[in-house]
Amino acid sequence: MKALVLTGTKKFDIQDLPTPEVKPDEVLVNTAYAGICGTDRALYAGLPGSANAVPPIVLGHENSGTVAAVGANVTTVKVGDRVVVDPNIYCGKCEYCLTDRPELCDHLSAVGVTRNGGLEKSFTAPASVVYPIPDSVSLKDAATTEPLSCAVHGVQLLKLTPYQKALVIGDGFMGQLFVQLLQAYGVHQVDLAGIIDEKLALNKEKFNVVNTYNTTRDKIPADYDVVIEAVGLPQTQEQAVEATKKGAQVLMFGVGKPDQHFSMNTYEVYQKQLTIQGSFINPYAFKDAIALLASGEVNVDPLISHVVGLDEVEGVLNGDVKGVSKAVVKVTED
Repeated sequence: MKALVLTGTKKFDIQDLPTPEVKPDEVLVNTAYAGICGTDRALYAGLPGSANAVPPIVLGHENSGTVAAVGANVTTVKVGDRVVVDPNIYCGKCEYCLTDRPELCDHLSAVGVTRNGGLEKSFTAPASVVYPIPDSVSLKDAATTEPLSCAVHGVQLLKLTPYQKALVIGDGFMGQLFVQLLQAYGVHQVDLAGIIDEKLALNKEKFNVVNTYNTTRDKIPADYDVVIEAVGLPQTQEQAVEATKKGAQVLMFGVGKPDQHFSMNTYEVYQKQLTIQGSFINPYAFKDAIALLASGEVNVDPLISHVVGLDEVEGVLNGDVKGVSKAVVKVTED
């Protein structure tokens, strides 16, 4: 079968691999679409993602497809089902798993990171992380379930109530997801800060954003109860803290480099009684993400800018393909 294999730092090779064997508790999925995200860009560059990827490995952790075979012990899905796959697999035995914090698992493994993923015709995953999707959700849109589930986990870590005024910093795909997600969770006003006027206008027109700020020229007021930082740069992390009012919560969602730091006024954190919260991957969030897609409360279709083939993945990751907001790879026919 055709597969795009990461063979080294910034090195891909299209290879013909054997179809993987299905173990008793596993499912074989024919990939329809695989999303490309910042984690893939990091892994391509030799940096860690949720875990370390050791070449040769097939990336692709944002996957939708159709069940091609099931192991002898599998009863939750059947051949022909349309599914999405949560890539993260927890050990169930470490301190964090046993204290209801599996996202911090000491032995985390992941489809498309530590084991072959969706940038190939077929891949296997434990049945416990394979979820059927309703017919109302297209396989293309379903490939965004994993990033949406990560955003869901982030908002579930916050204390949200309708009176709050929220700001999302970052007009990339994840930031635009948070705009819709905060509203789905009942926040009455959501504003957006970014650097691309067209994206800011799209979210004001289609997704009920009230105020927008282009951070290359506009000053963000210190007026927000909730701030989501969805970029991962020191300057935007500092902006997130500075945009808070008293009693505010800041979600640091954007992924910085492993050696990165940012500055903040520690007296302001004390005096405003701020809560600054990190967010890592997506425990227990896939069902909510699927429900949000199925209900239409989150509409990802306008945010998918590119549908590419396996031979175009490297161009997306190295920046040769321009203007990408969100790219998904069409691996096999729907």
